[in-house]
Amino acid sequence: MTQLLPHRTPTTVLRRREVEARVGVSRSTLYEWMKQGEFPLPIKLGKRAVAWRESDINGWLDSRKTRAA
Repeated sequence: MTQLLPHRTPTTVLRRREVEARVGVSRSTLYEWMKQGEFPLPIKLGKRAVAWRESDINGWLDSRKTRAA
């Protein structure tokens, strides 16, 4: 019997500089927002590497649009 696995969309990750460019703020601002719970946390890629899920950043940006409207 063959079992079908649910379809999974690949997760795109963004490194810090890409996040800074999309959001338009500096590294220190990103980390301050994370500390305050106002910005998505990154995922660990390795000992010294982190990245953010593109879907988390897009969701955060979308939430900012609705608050500004």
